[in-house]
Amino acid sequence: MNKKVLITGGTGFIGSHLVEYLFNKGFSINVLAEYNSFNNWGWLETLNKKTLSKINIISGDIKQKSDVLRSMSGCQIVIHLASLIAIPYSYKSPKSYFDTNVIGALNVFESARELNIKKIIHTSTSEVYGSAKYVPIDENHPLQTQSPYAASKSSADQLAFSFYKSFNLPVTIMRPFNTFGPRQSARAVIPSIIIQILSGNKNIKLGSLYPTRDFNYIEDICKAFYLSIITKGLNGEVINIGSNYEISIGETLNLISEIMNKKIKVFKENERLRPKHSEVNRLLCDNTRALQLLKWKPSFYGRKGLKKGLIKTVKWFSIKKNLDLYKNDIFNI
Repeated sequence: MNKKVLITGGTGFIGSHLVEYLFNKGFSINVLAEYNSFNNWGWLETLNKKTLSKINIISGDIKQKSDVLRSMSGCQIVIHLASLIAIPYSYKSPKSYFDTNVIGALNVFESARELNIKKIIHTSTSEVYGSAKYVPIDENHPLQTQSPYAASKSSADQLAFSFYKSFNLPVTIMRPFNTFGPRQSARAVIPSIIIQILSGNKNIKLGSLYPTRDFNYIEDICKAFYLSIITKGLNGEVINIGSNYEISIGETLNLISEIMNKKIKVFKENERLRPKHSEVNRLLCDNTRALQLLKWKPSFYGRKGLKKGLIKTVKWFSIKKNLDLYKNDIFNI
């Protein structure tokens, strides 16, 4: 197998971990990094210099097809992660989500088709399922998007499937449930809680506490992507990646405070609440297909596994140089 892979969105949370993971597996890696005037490579800046020197980073824009083609040149595998992902901001700027998440995906699929790429892994999200009609949620669950973000991701998924059906594009749709771990944005609930506690706040500001989520530690997600690369016969497949364990936001808060040995109070903040009919109330993954097709199962499973992942995450955020990278006094939607 040609082991040269393009990772779009490789400067982000999941992407930077995946760059490290695949690099350690012997892959040659191109990263399409969003152009900025600071020439900043996001979380890749935190990798050790020896590793970083061997990663081919191309500055560009996922919305510009010529940049996508340039970054894809010479690769046989593409992992498409580049996306706008903050759900609250999608209420304020929905068009930007469709520009990036749908047009960006279109550029990836068209470029991959032109360059005869052998395998494309397209990243979806459990948010496309909306509030569960039944649990655990398998890949046949109806798509019911409840935010502009989810609508843009569902649209990109359908685009991927249409290219598979129309042009036999070798694309697989990976659908991770809620991922967490070091480097995650403070807009996500787990880092938000940890950062507020580490900043000395006893009054923790959150949105809704009752929704349940299927949290997955980043190492498990990276392993699933790796297995999707080396496994044959996945063209046209949709694969849920989740732990098959759910926990409420409120219970997650209590678990984190227990790990950090801090007594806290919770205050609901209106700007952290989703619109009434937009909140996804319950997410619980059926990971049967991932086990069958990828031979994947989570290492961080159940309450014990979640706690193990949270301990590792708290440890990373507790390092001053890492915590200093976050603006703990600002709620960034």
